[in-house]
Amino acid sequence: MQDSRFGSSLAALRRKLRALAAVAGDRSATPPERANAAALKKQLEQRLRQAGAPAGDWTDHAFRLGRRVKVMQKSGRPDPDNSDWTEQARRLGKAVGRGYRKWLSD
Repeated sequence: MQDSRFGSSLAALRRKLRALAAVAGDRSATPPERANAAALKKQLEQRLRQAGAPAGDWTDHAFRLGRRVKVMQKSGRPDPDNSDWTEQARRLGKAVGRGYRKWLSD
C-alpha cells in the first residue's frame, strides 16, 4: 500500500516536469532559462525513474497507454505490397482493441 504523501509527491514531480518541458520548449525563454529547465527536467526524470511505477490513478493508465503506443510505433510495419488497406485497418483495430481491453483490466 502506498502512502498518500508518496503519491502526491509523484504527482507534484510530474507537474513540475510538465512545467519545465513547457519552459524548455518556449521560444521566448532565454537560452540560460532553457538550459536550466533542461537540466532540472533531466533530474526530475531521474527521480521519477527511481520512484518506480505510477500512482494507480488515471495518470497511471495514461502512462501505460503511452508506453504501449511507443512500443507499437517501434514495431515493424507490414509491407504495403503484401496487403491492401483493409487488412491494415483490421490489424490496427485488433491492436487498439487488445490495448483497450488490457487497459480496462489494469
